[in-house]
Amino acid sequence: MLSVLKNAFNHVETSDEILVGRKIDNDPKVENLVNDLIDEVMVINSEISSVRPPQASLMENSKKLIDKTGSLRGRPLYHNYIGTGAGRGPYVELEDGSVKLDLINGIGIHIMGHSNPRVMKAAVRGSLSDVVMQGNIQPNNDYWKLTEKLVQIASRKSRLKHAWFSTCGTMANENALKMARQKNSPAKYVFAMKNAFAGRSTMMAEVTDNPAYRQGLPSYNEVIHIPTYDKKDPQSSEKAFNKMKEEYAKHEKDIACFVFEPMLGEGGFIPTPREFYVPMLEFCKKNNIAVWADEVQTFARTGEFFAFETMDLGQYVDIVTIAKTVQLGATLYTEEYNPKPGLIAGTFSGGSASMAAGLEILEMLEEGYLGPNGRILKIHQKFVQGLNYLNETTCKGLAQDAGGMGLMIAFTPFDGKKEQVEALIKKLFANGIIAFSCGKEPVRIRFLVPAIIEDQDIDLALEIIEKTILQGI
Repeated sequence: MLSVLKNAFNHVETSDEILVGRKIDNDPKVENLVNDLIDEVMVINSEISSVRPPQASLMENSKKLIDKTGSLRGRPLYHNYIGTGAGRGPYVELEDGSVKLDLINGIGIHIMGHSNPRVMKAAVRGSLSDVVMQGNIQPNNDYWKLTEKLVQIASRKSRLKHAWFSTCGTMANENALKMARQKNSPAKYVFAMKNAFAGRSTMMAEVTDNPAYRQGLPSYNEVIHIPTYDKKDPQSSEKAFNKMKEEYAKHEKDIACFVFEPMLGEGGFIPTPREFYVPMLEFCKKNNIAVWADEVQTFARTGEFFAFETMDLGQYVDIVTIAKTVQLGATLYTEEYNPKPGLIAGTFSGGSASMAAGLEILEMLEEGYLGPNGRILKIHQKFVQGLNYLNETTCKGLAQDAGGMGLMIAFTPFDGKKEQVEALIKKLFANGIIAFSCGKEPVRIRFLVPAIIEDQDIDLALEIIEKTILQGI
């Protein structure tokens, strides 16, 4: 009898035919239908090949849609942008008939550009799931596969061991703060960097160093901002470290964590040398202050998966947060910061299509995009060299300090005054490039370049930037 049961168990364990889910996964008819669908969409999208201006016959209706959207949400759109749902690579089609070279990518979500066939196929496959949204109580296979992939990547050069999903970077950061405060209870204060951006929840607005983002909100005075790196000040590292030590002397055991972005968006995409952070990180480790790297924007953009890998800071991190590229939010953490049951949860972990697409994107990035000779760093080099060339020639002195990390690129146009930069962004949009701003005094033009951009697209971008700067003189 025991042998019969054992044989039955082995058959169940090794046979997929009894699982309807496996039948859907492996059914050749389903596979062919999905492939045919993606192929047909790609054929249609092939009509999109470069930038083009708005079409006169479509502009009136497009304006109505833009105005309606602004009215419904109570605030106008930043760009006159309503997408048709069609795109190809770095190009996206809008309802006014124009095609733009998208160099901001939803503030970094679309790292593989628009209508990438592999990403679309993964998303379509994910959408065939029995549920649209997965949660921490009832996950499907997409959940553990993406979790496993992230943990494998993160643990290569750190002690990170676990991951927990959320729907966005803000919630990933909220979970990180709760983990740090629970582990180091009753400590409540947070060390954060000046010019930080952590999200727009009530608490993350406190961590974010911009009063404009918390107008009318109460101040809880639980965040202590440390001066950021200043490449013009050789003492900036010492000043930051001294500030941390001074504030620790005031609060001592009441400091729960230190959160830092490897490169600050609000700070203007100015790369920070490793040596700036190391003394502060070592101080935090010595005093049992949680080290939390906010990689919501830097993840998968610096030439490695994590900026802490690029900067060789993995030995210090206790908690790391990501979002954008992976199509949902995630908090990664060491065993020491694994929270007690009940502290973190969430009805939504992420959409089934998002999880499938996020996993596919991670696997794509391992195919020649990463490392010192990877495509990401080649894109960075070509784009920055092109901006520097403009600044030295036709746009002399008008496109200064080009730089950043990997796919995060910025430069300072004209005098870096806010009104100048905002006007230039609008003109770039009219001429075919979608961009955004970053930094304060100076304000800079920010690009979050898709990893799939080709050299000829970078050349076109530089031509449009040159043309638009010269129009603004």
